[in-house]
Amino acid sequence: MTADAAASLNASARIRQLSDLTRRLTQRLTTELAAFEARRPQDAMASLPQTQELANVYRRESAQVKANPAILSAAPAADRMALIRDTEAFEAVLGRHARAVEAARVISEGLVRAIAAEVTQARGTPSAYGATGRASAGDGRAVAFNRTA
Repeated sequence: MTADAAASLNASARIRQLSDLTRRLTQRLTTELAAFEARRPQDAMASLPQTQELANVYRRESAQVKANPAILSAAPAADRMALIRDTEAFEAVLGRHARAVEAARVISEGLVRAIAAEVTQARGTPSAYGATGRASAGDGRAVAFNRTA
């Protein structure tokens, strides 16, 4: 086997591996997206660790290819085009997934804000001083809204 043939074989194997990884991640995101669209984000949480692991592997592999694109240049054009198609499908699903996650975040934050406002309103406004001229004891329960997720 010549060096060029070996390089082409290695590049083809690498591209097939990347395509498979991309398709698996796309399928997992599609499943999660269906859960979000069905208004069942808790179903997406069940597979979150596996999705995160696949996403980390994808990130590492993509970084390696970006740092050294020549590792795929010896692959046949058909294999490279298949990877491009898989990546385009992944990016389309990823965009829809990101919008669904953002919508769920906005809804969750809105619910928390509404609950916090209701609790604050139900407590009433404390008066600064009582009839004796002393400060009234305030409500010791705190309501906090943390914007970080």
